[in-house]
Amino acid sequence: MSDHTAPADEADAIATIHTAVAAGVTLLDTADFYGMGHNEDLIRRALRTLRADDRERVLLSVKFGGLRGPDGAFVGIEGRPAHVKNALAYSLRRLDTDHVGIYRPARLDPDTPVEDTIGAIADLVQAGYVRHIGLSEVGPETIRRAHAVHPIRDVQIEYSLFSRGPETSGILDTCRELGIGVTAYGVLAHGLLTGAYRQPAGSDPRAHWLPRVHPDNLAANLALVDRLRPLADARGISVAQLATAWVIAQSRRHGTVVAVLGTRRPHRVEEAVTAADLALTDADLRAIGGAVPADAVAGSRYAAPLMALLDSEQRNGRAS
Repeated sequence: MSDHTAPADEADAIATIHTAVAAGVTLLDTADFYGMGHNEDLIRRALRTLRADDRERVLLSVKFGGLRGPDGAFVGIEGRPAHVKNALAYSLRRLDTDHVGIYRPARLDPDTPVEDTIGAIADLVQAGYVRHIGLSEVGPETIRRAHAVHPIRDVQIEYSLFSRGPETSGILDTCRELGIGVTAYGVLAHGLLTGAYRQPAGSDPRAHWLPRVHPDNLAANLALVDRLRPLADARGISVAQLATAWVIAQSRRHGTVVAVLGTRRPHRVEEAVTAADLALTDADLRAIGGAVPADAVAGSRYAAPLMALLDSEQRNGRAS
């Protein structure tokens, strides 16, 4: 709603949040660097006009650590204890709240031991400013090191039919072993799994950082989406609903998996929420997995420089 190729209409954005909460959505995921604070301001305005009991049901999940310049460019990752506490102070002010439900570094700071970062959040938990500690885009070793400092309640990771890495990297197994929930983002593969994406007349401007929409890969990936259409049509649902339901159904194998869906318009909320109630059978899951095998997707999920920033993608561990 704040950082996008086409900025969201703020009235629509607030109405979308209200519609989602009314439909039973209880998790709102944001970050202090989404629009350089704009998204937190937007959420504050949306929550301010909710009924008190609805507001009480909302859990705010806030990421920090992404540093940005005046032009909006990302300029680094920061996880030092002083930054952790300073960043939360500003988030609490923007959100107009005395605590957040989940606080998490958006990425692992390679120059700060994860124990120091989590230790600082643990201080904030002790002080009552944070209820639970989360992580984002980290691998099994980092999860274990962080969990040894303070219980981790949730790991946010990109996970979809097109991004199956968490299944083979040990991330999902580690979370299940330690009793940590998983928040899956990118469940629609940056739009590819909506079923509505079409090959653009020119190159998608995101192609330089999203290889899967690069012209070299896009046709093959859209062909995979087409293989999902008959499965969705047979159930009278959209490809997007099928892909979302598949992610949620992974809770059977991997423990609690929650899907975070990005939408900016109220009428999209019903479709998204309906997907949470779809009951996929084991046969359905096998058919879906057969239509989109884990190794069939063309292109990595991000360009190489961005992949290098992801602890979750470092198969041989990473010093920090």
